[in-house]
Amino acid sequence: MSSIFKAYDIRGIYGKTLDEALARKIGRAFVAFLGCKTVLVGRDMRPHSEPLFQALADGLMEQGADVVDLGLVSTPMTYFANGTLGADASIMLTASHNPGEWNGFKLCREQAIPISGATGIKEIEKIVMADHYPPSARRGRLSRHDIVPAYVQRIRSFADLKRPLRVAIDYANGLGIVEGEVLRGLKGLEIEPLFDTLDGTFPNHEANPLHEETWEALRHKITTGNYDLGLYFDGDADRVGFMDEKGQIVTSDMITALIAQEMLARNPGAAIFYDLRSSWAVKEVISEHGGRPMMSRVGHAFIKQQMREADAVFAGELSGHYYFKDNFYTESSALAALYVANLLSHSDRPLSEVMKPIKRYVASGEINSEVHDTQAVLQRLRDAYAGRGRVIELDGLSVEFADWWFNVRASNTEPLIRLNLEARTADAMRQHRDALLALIRA
Repeated sequence: MSSIFKAYDIRGIYGKTLDEALARKIGRAFVAFLGCKTVLVGRDMRPHSEPLFQALADGLMEQGADVVDLGLVSTPMTYFANGTLGADASIMLTASHNPGEWNGFKLCREQAIPISGATGIKEIEKIVMADHYPPSARRGRLSRHDIVPAYVQRIRSFADLKRPLRVAIDYANGLGIVEGEVLRGLKGLEIEPLFDTLDGTFPNHEANPLHEETWEALRHKITTGNYDLGLYFDGDADRVGFMDEKGQIVTSDMITALIAQEMLARNPGAAIFYDLRSSWAVKEVISEHGGRPMMSRVGHAFIKQQMREADAVFAGELSGHYYFKDNFYTESSALAALYVANLLSHSDRPLSEVMKPIKRYVASGEINSEVHDTQAVLQRLRDAYAGRGRVIELDGLSVEFADWWFNVRASNTEPLIRLNLEARTADAMRQHRDALLALIRA
């Protein structure tokens, strides 16, 4: 059985691999590992989030930490609370976009710095497995704090809407309903909601914008109505997907390029990160608007660290995460949505037209191949393309040529190789894609 202690969070199936007894141990181990005095805890709308919270809080307090219950909040709100309230640490109880039977914990130190597998999750696992904790001189106290009004006010301060926009939002019964408080009632935005009842069993569709089939309801609404923009939040609202007025999904790298323009108008010359699977158009747009484009590896813990080191104002990841210095170098899906709305409201053109100058290349999309030995496959590709292009080994293997590039990475969790490729023409993209897949799957 694979461990519930993952590369980026702790995640398991409630009643099978995760229960109250384990949540209580995780609480104790978290305090034993960090030595924290105050822990903020938020949670999602899954039916088992409440009992797991009670058990986790009991473990945290037993180990001597005071617990601040944030209640039902989006993941970006817990990051904001961590930074603004000056806590030692925070935990978000959620399994994000996973189906309803899953749950888990996203862990942070002070200033919303994430704790990943390499920076503490594996240590916490060892403490839990040993089930031995240093004695605590006192039991912690429980208090409550409503962070939603402060978050809404802060993110709304970035609104700059020049004309009214009609926006369809698929909340997917998740925490986008809470995150979306920023947008609801904002002057200039007329919101038409889909699935806006909190329900952790996700009765309408999985809350995962990466799965194309889950966009159907939003596409139907947009194509049968008259909308400027479509938004789609994932389960814990740390990701947001975008759809244009024609019902076409706008990929996250294109949105990164769009938001970069808005960020650079406010922060001239700033550093902006894009993940290495992004279109060449992203770094080109950042440069054209006077910014410093910087390539990041995949994964929120890496991106947040790189942003802090470079004092970057913004980063976008192909999976739909958008990171802002203004939210302690963490995600704010509402802020990403607001920046796109700002930009759209300053133009008299629809989103599909605004995107046209950025759509300069043809991308393959991410293609997964199941392989037995990921390292052997990567070496095969290194040998095949040696001396033929510019090699980058920031995350897997990237090779850049004059008119196309590719990246291959091994999955963190499965025996998969992920291929992303882009070329100037559709024919060239298909030709290089097929050649690479033949090598990968040989």
